[in-house]
Amino acid sequence: MSIPEGPIQIAIVIGSARPGNFTSKVVALVADELRKDPHVEVDIIDPASMDLPMPGVRWDAPGTLDLQRRVNQAVGVILATPEYHGSFSSVIKLAIENMGFPSALAGKPVALLGVAAGAIGAIKSLESLRGIVSHVGGIALPMPVSIANVQTIFDEAGAVTDPNIERLIRKTATNLLSYIHNHICPRLTLERLLREGVATAVAG
Repeated sequence: MSIPEGPIQIAIVIGSARPGNFTSKVVALVADELRKDPHVEVDIIDPASMDLPMPGVRWDAPGTLDLQRRVNQAVGVILATPEYHGSFSSVIKLAIENMGFPSALAGKPVALLGVAAGAIGAIKSLESLRGIVSHVGGIALPMPVSIANVQTIFDEAGAVTDPNIERLIRKTATNLLSYIHNHICPRLTLERLLREGVATAVAG
């Protein structure tokens, strides 16, 4: 992973193409929590708006290159998916396929967030997604967040009606930032010291 110059970039990938989807509403809360840290910049990636090609069709499509650029720039990534038919969405799978090989996710911490209409939440989809993230070299973080009965948790204004559920959703952000601050930032600081020298790094 390259040493970030400036703010910590976090990319959030929305795994739903449905108009007015609940995944986007949950992502908005996670992004709001991330932005509480003044050193963080959030890039919300909506694959449904990027005209990504089917896997293997072409690797130089503008949407593919843009997706890879944005994920490559991120220090950490959040994949947010609804659960469809017992698995994660095809939108998330298409995004992962367009991240290239080696994957733009390789070596990056990846927090997983799933929403589902059912009572057991998105457990099945998150288990499957964790395996794929690990396979392409991403660091799938523990404690993925699964939100059950997602169609019932928002009021008409889009606010979450249960404070405990809202805290759980926002925990996606705090878990990722905790990993970055505890494991990545110290290593990058050491790399910068070695690269630029103690005086330069301290002055910066």
